[in-house]
Amino acid sequence: MDTQQNTALTRALAEVPGPLPTSGVIHITLPHTDRFTVVGNHLTQHPDLSCTAVGIAVRIQSLPQGAKVGIKALAARCKEGEKRIAAALRELEAHGYLRRVRDRLPSGRIITRTVFCNRPAALLHHRRPAEAPPQPAKPEPTPAPAPVPATVQERAPAQEPAPVPVCLPMAASTAPEVPVDPPAPQPTQPQVSLPVPPSPAPLFVPRVPPPTAPKAPRRPLPQPSELTPDLDRAATAFLGDLHRHAPQFFLSEDDVRRLVPGVAAWLERAARPDAIRRALTDDPPQPLKHPAKLLAHRLTELLPPAPPGADALAALDRPRPRFTVTPFQTCEDCDRAFRSPTPGHCRDCRETRAAYAQAAA
Repeated sequence: MDTQQNTALTRALAEVPGPLPTSGVIHITLPHTDRFTVVGNHLTQHPDLSCTAVGIAVRIQSLPQGAKVGIKALAARCKEGEKRIAAALRELEAHGYLRRVRDRLPSGRIITRTVFCNRPAALLHHRRPAEAPPQPAKPEPTPAPAPVPATVQERAPAQEPAPVPVCLPMAASTAPEVPVDPPAPQPTQPQVSLPVPPSPAPLFVPRVPPPTAPKAPRRPLPQPSELTPDLDRAATAFLGDLHRHAPQFFLSEDDVRRLVPGVAAWLERAARPDAIRRALTDDPPQPLKHPAKLLAHRLTELLPPAPPGADALAALDRPRPRFTVTPFQTCEDCDRAFRSPTPGHCRDCRETRAAYAQAAA
């Protein structure tokens, strides 16, 4: 029988806006109107939880309040066995999502309550203490007024501000100076410093740090030693004719003028036009968004080496020095092989013969 095709999914895929990625998942997102559960990415993408633990956590969140979430109850709903479910519950308990608390009822019966929190990281924040009811402010004691002479009390009452003194000539001032005490300092309220709540500890630390090293700058486009008119015409004709061989590489006039030095550098290094075309246009990415940037990258990274000069070719043709190899010889006494230009005896046999001759003498 033929394989059944999901035509509805195919039609939905055709309606996805924008260019589709060449690899990876393609999301078709439809809004939910009923029977859905909101799950955070901190749980679904947790680096330390297994897929079984994540699935069990999502299943528990989707159940109503008071539903049975024990090992046997979950095993009856899921395809996983009791051992895998128990291991998943231990993982969730270790990372703060799940907690099992023993409680005693008024009747004396001990039960186990299972508490599940969808955001355990929010519980780590400092909680403010309950605010006390506002108390009526105590009346501040009125400071006793300083004794002031009667003449001053007659001139300026206590409620009115003191008059601004006016400078008069010495001859005209006949009244004696009356000392006035400075106003009593008002009591200041002590500043109360509120305790700074401690910063919450992170739920988990990523194992792989984010990339912080700066990227290396791009290499400049290769330049010929001298852009002659012949090289300029040849490179311009090559780039203008490129779309006939590869239709996706249709370049604008500005792109052609910018890429001419790179193609001229390749032509200067004795690269054939068909070889340059294959190196620049073979196996392009799909879809190709910026053909000029791809050509600039390949012109820079795939630049062939400069052709060898006459001196380098002469060095290759120069005869190599020959080394004389000492041949092997066979010892006449022990038949051992040894290297020597002439036949005879090996070193051990020569030493033995010398020892016998010395003893006989």
